[in-house]
Amino acid sequence: MDDRHEKTFLAAARTAADLATSPEVAARWDDESACAGMSVGGLAHHLASQVGNTVRLVGAPSSDQAPIPLLEHYARAAWVTAAPGDDVNVGIREGSDADAASGPGALAPLAAGWLEQLPTVLAARRGDEPVLIPWQGWALTVRDWLVTREMEIVVHSDDLAASVGLPMPEYPDDVVTRVLALLTGVAVRRHGQAAVVRALSRPQRAPASVSAF
Repeated sequence: MDDRHEKTFLAAARTAADLATSPEVAARWDDESACAGMSVGGLAHHLASQVGNTVRLVGAPSSDQAPIPLLEHYARAAWVTAAPGDDVNVGIREGSDADAASGPGALAPLAAGWLEQLPTVLAARRGDEPVLIPWQGWALTVRDWLVTREMEIVVHSDDLAASVGLPMPEYPDDVVTRVLALLTGVAVRRHGQAAVVRALSRPQRAPASVSAF
């Protein structure tokens, strides 16, 4: 992996794990989170699992499938345009809440184990190697997979922090730059160039929303 990307991803993973295992999150574990229909504990597990899934998928043998482009991944993924009540999103919430049923004390050792393995896993792979995403059925490059996880980490860190009255954590500038580039690309595909440009520069002509998801 590129040393700089690896370093900033590791920093983001540690920050996310710190938030997911914080006392403030543990104290509100069974409350509903800012993601309606998902508990605080479920959201904490979902956030931490971005690190766990990276260890599992990047640590697996390279896929024999050719990786698809990053934005094509979001064009294909059903959850991107699904409503909150659609099966794909309900399944994510229910699965995360089931993971959280063991309580906050069980997440800390899981997260610590993933963080311990992560540097070795990343150092062993090139950025252009393919990573199979088994629940989707296609592959991304290691580099693009990390960007997808950075987006999940940054967005869900904001969700989790808001759920327990904490400020959103600060992430490395490189991570935020990649996340914003991804969100902008998905938003442009969904809403068009003019809508996104106006949302960022001309509020008097901007549409009500240019949300990527």
